[in-house]
Amino acid sequence: MGNVIELEGVVKQYDSAGAPALGPLSLTVAEGEAVAITGPSGSGKSTLLNLVAGLDKPGEGRVSVGGLRIDGLGEKALARFRRERIGMVFQFFNLLDDLTVVDNILLPAQLAGSARGRAMERAAELMEVLGIAKHGRAYPGRLSGGERQRVAVARALINRPALLLADEPTGALDTASGNEVRQLLVDLHRSGQTVVLVTHDLALAESCAERTVQLVDGNIAVDRRNAEVVR
Repeated sequence: MGNVIELEGVVKQYDSAGAPALGPLSLTVAEGEAVAITGPSGSGKSTLLNLVAGLDKPGEGRVSVGGLRIDGLGEKALARFRRERIGMVFQFFNLLDDLTVVDNILLPAQLAGSARGRAMERAAELMEVLGIAKHGRAYPGRLSGGERQRVAVARALINRPALLLADEPTGALDTASGNEVRQLLVDLHRSGQTVVLVTHDLALAESCAERTVQLVDGNIAVDRRNAEVVR
């Protein structure tokens, strides 16, 4: 089993006169692992996420995801990398309200040039597994927060990414919907999906990730194995 994420000596600095926003930092995430990135506001969580997603580049160091070194790629190659190798789930869903549920899910597959029929089969499979099959022709505005986040997860998984990045995925949800999404992340991890969860919620981190990495001032302060994830 190889590593899906490899960061080596990564440094990101926005203000040349101040301390780095991140690093120097080295981190690996193995295939099939579920890792929670935690820490206070300003600790570097978002910077780390952006570097792994290819949305930002380090000033120093190497970033590899899914066997591909991305820190030196151009914008077109990075866009292709994001389409093909990672899925992203956000706090506020980022669904398109004028598209149906199924069309939201299909969008990354269309951008990747996948055949319509094959993409539809994959979308139907995901909607069934995620319990949203009956909402395929509905619009996002008619769904609950938990249902919308399930649509977002289906969209993130449509291209079978090596890595799922979840940025505060329960932050905009009520307790019941948040628990649904927590269990969904547990189930995805149990199915073999590599997951990196960014959250300030330690309870969420410990309940759905097998490992917690805590950042403080841009550096790793804690890297520990959690107790057995609740199934």
